[in-house]
Amino acid sequence: MGSQCSGGWAEQQALQQLEAQGWRLLDRNWHCRWGELDLVLQRQQQLLVVEVKGRRTGHRDRHGLDAFHSAKRRRMARAISCWRAVHPASAEQLLRVKLALVPLMTSRRTIRWIDVERLC
Repeated sequence: MGSQCSGGWAEQQALQQLEAQGWRLLDRNWHCRWGELDLVLQRQQQLLVVEVKGRRTGHRDRHGLDAFHSAKRRRMARAISCWRAVHPASAEQLLRVKLALVPLMTSRRTIRWIDVERLC
């Protein structure tokens, strides 16, 4: 498959949209023992963590929504805690978490943004 079908391409699409809204990238594909954070961004006193799922039309997991299951959310919550421990200045920032469902291989490239209210 071409570069438009990769997770990296989907992350770049989401990142471009967020940067156009004034978000500044702090980390991309940040790893710790608990998991990975696809995108970590900042705008004013807000911290935004984004899980990106790129999927082809008709994918059987509801375009990535099913891949964001409870175990994944728990790993992400631990990874966020780890990231914040490494970046203590972030403790003062309001945390927002979003799931970005990025369509691949379609003419309509609208990203579906889902606010994640609870990670555990």
